[in-house]
Amino acid sequence: MPLPLSVFEKLPKTDLHVHLDGSLRLKTILELAEEQGVKLPTEDPAELADALVCGKHVGSLEAYLEAFKITLSVLQTREALFRAAYELAEDAARENVRYMEVRYSPMLHRQRGLRLVAVVESVLSGLRQAQEDHGIESNVIICGIRNISPELSLEMARLAVAYKNRGVVAFDLAGAEYDHPAKHHREAFQLIRKNNINCTIHAGEAFGPESIAQALHVCGAHRIGHGCRLREDGDLLHYINDHRVPLEVCPSSNVQTGAVESLESHPLKLYHDLGVRVTINTDNRLITDTSVSRELWLCHAKLGLEPDDIARIVLNGFKSAFLPFHIRHTYLRRVSKELEQFQENPESLLHGEAPRVSDLPSGRTQQEPRSA
Repeated sequence: MPLPLSVFEKLPKTDLHVHLDGSLRLKTILELAEEQGVKLPTEDPAELADALVCGKHVGSLEAYLEAFKITLSVLQTREALFRAAYELAEDAARENVRYMEVRYSPMLHRQRGLRLVAVVESVLSGLRQAQEDHGIESNVIICGIRNISPELSLEMARLAVAYKNRGVVAFDLAGAEYDHPAKHHREAFQLIRKNNINCTIHAGEAFGPESIAQALHVCGAHRIGHGCRLREDGDLLHYINDHRVPLEVCPSSNVQTGAVESLESHPLKLYHDLGVRVTINTDNRLITDTSVSRELWLCHAKLGLEPDDIARIVLNGFKSAFLPFHIRHTYLRRVSKELEQFQENPESLLHGEAPRVSDLPSGRTQQEPRSA
């Protein structure tokens, strides 16, 4: 019998691939719409959840992205961005996520005239406040958008450079993958690499392994978002494994968008068994109707991953975080010790409370400033 979800909720975790605009609380969308005078498709929570395709199979990435028109409509003020960021970190802390990297594209939050600096500062402020209140450490990944324009991606890259060491730890390329190759955004990634900033790219989700190769060899990605179709190119698969390039796997989201047919057919177990540095993430907590704990539980219950496998994947998350080496090392030492009990006797976590994030020391030393 599989272990219950409650065991996985007590494990220390990361979430390295989570979109701010896909992870609001349903109640928050309704309240923000009322405050801002935004017209939603419906004011009934159940009907709104349907409109947002929460957890439903939609068959394509493009159909999945349609839901973001609704969430973005209420994320156009400082207050809304602060609240969304704070609540996302609060929700993650409740399931014992210790470290999180929140990604979004500031260009999508200017419909009401907000300046880009105001967008970034609002999100960082929300994450910092959540860290003060709940102990969870969060940083930001700024996204360019494949299907908008390379010029705007370059503008987002400049913004990431401006906020390097101020809460922004990486640059990403998101959006519709098919027919929008990453190489068109090469200039943005040249700027990012020139400034020694981390980068991750959505690739191999709605297009084949050549998209992953382009992300790696043309744009210089340090991590790959999703990578479902990597198994179609064995040589590239071994290259990623040999070079320890982490995969940001989002199992339920991949089923929802049709990137894989079912959870049982997801290649993440193959990748893990081969030794690839697999990390498990939510993608969008609201749109996919999930949590990190649930994703890990599904890997256990549906794919047969044992406690030792889960522990390795959890550690992969901390190894793959865009943090300075000595901070990652501090996290790894502490988390490895906590995971020993889970590996030796998983059922023991059914009893007693897991350490709360706010009760644990920060991954940073006392000499270093806390950052969002």
